[in-house]
Amino acid sequence: MNDPNQNTIGELIKAFYEERKGPGYLDEVKVVKGWPEVVGPFIAHHTREVNVRNGVLYVRLTSDSLRTELSYSKSVLLKHLNELVGYPLLSDIVFR
Repeated sequence: MNDPNQNTIGELIKAFYEERKGPGYLDEVKVVKGWPEVVGPFIAHHTREVNVRNGVLYVRLTSDSLRTELSYSKSVLLKHLNELVGYPLLSDIVFR
């Protein structure tokens, strides 16, 4: 007997985060956690901070030359990161 008013733990956790942090918060976390997978170990090693605000991914890097090189690949990175969540969550990437 399934009660239609009962939710799974996963649904409750998702609802909690969406209420507290806003819709898409868990997808933002997925993008941040997926950054090393998308860029590979070398770039991930030179990454100091990754966060999402208002559909923009902010990435702090340790190298100016790496920042310049990644800026040339911004559209490809956006495509792969948005594929992680299954919809266009990110509109831009800012390298710092």
